[in-house]
Amino acid sequence: MANLVVTITEAVTLNGASRGSTNSLTISGVDDIYHRIVTVPSGVDTVLANFHATVGASDSSLDVEFVKYVRITNMDASNPVYLQLRIDAGEDDSAADENMTMTLEAGKSFMMGSTSDTVAVVDDSTTMIASSALHNLEAIVADSASQAVQLEVFIASVVA
Repeated sequence: MANLVVTITEAVTLNGASRGSTNSLTISGVDDIYHRIVTVPSGVDTVLANFHATVGASDSSLDVEFVKYVRITNMDASNPVYLQLRIDAGEDDSAADENMTMTLEAGKSFMMGSTSDTVAVVDDSTTMIASSALHNLEAIVADSASQAVQLEVFIASVVA
């Protein structure tokens, strides 16, 4: 087992004053790392990672209960990529029941912690509070639109 140390630093000087900060997080007990550089071809949805309670449910799936850290970085200098978070609302290891898509701009990163009971989609525009009915993440899929884009995927898991 190992410790994963994640450090985020923002450095900016505005009107002669330093306004950045550094935050660090240590995740202990890390047993598994999933790390790869993925080229997302133009016009092709590319599965970056699958998460299931039964890891045999999908080739190369990660145990949804054991994932503690996820980072996806768009390594392209100018093109965005669209990340789709596929959600297993039924938490039954079947196909995703819901999804959410967001833009990951060139050079930027998306990060999250656990993939178990951590995401939800609320489509009621009158609901302005966070949903307490959180679900498991089923997969992360990337779409690069009209340009091939390289992504770095880093996922750390513990084994209970």
